[in-house]
Amino acid sequence: MATRTDAPTRREQILKEAARLFAERGFHGVGVDEIGAAVGISGPGLYRHFAGKDAMLAELLVGISGQLLTGAKRRLAEADGVAGPETVLDSLIEGHIDFALDDRPLITLHDRELDRLRDSDRKLVRQLQRQYVELWVEVVRQVHPDLGEPAARSAVHSVFGLLNSTPHLGRSGSLPGRGATAELLHRMARGAFASASSPAAG
Repeated sequence: MATRTDAPTRREQILKEAARLFAERGFHGVGVDEIGAAVGISGPGLYRHFAGKDAMLAELLVGISGQLLTGAKRRLAEADGVAGPETVLDSLIEGHIDFALDDRPLITLHDRELDRLRDSDRKLVRQLQRQYVELWVEVVRQVHPDLGEPAARSAVHSVFGLLNSTPHLGRSGSLPGRGATAELLHRMARGAFASASSPAAG
């Protein structure tokens, strides 16, 4: 994810450019040679790192699902016994906003190209995503105990839809600034959960 601070490896550079190009022009609209040119190596040289475009797409989509889950588990572990559920929920929201703002091409790829994955890879993505959702559901229900499990799960999916709308917000330069956009998305996410919460919810 974009929170990495050390220098990216060549493999990571390839994946970043592949994600950008796939998102801009579609999976079938991009050739191996173009991905190679974007990172300064020959198209055939990519095969030292990946078996082909299908392997790149799988690593991108399985990878980001795994990273989101790992990041959420880390945030929960760091807060265990230290922070209350409100703080934990804020931390989860912040982590997902980082992804939504910094990895926008991956959202486009997921929406448009998930069905191109092999069945095994697609099932793995779905499995990782379900685990990620359930972590959120548990925390949301701690903050809003009146929410039944089905309603909390629906609310989590709805908030993901809200946060993952960033590819449709316009180009980065047209947004009010990363900090302001992150703050707005955070307020909207918390507001959505609060709106879902009521004595009759569930």
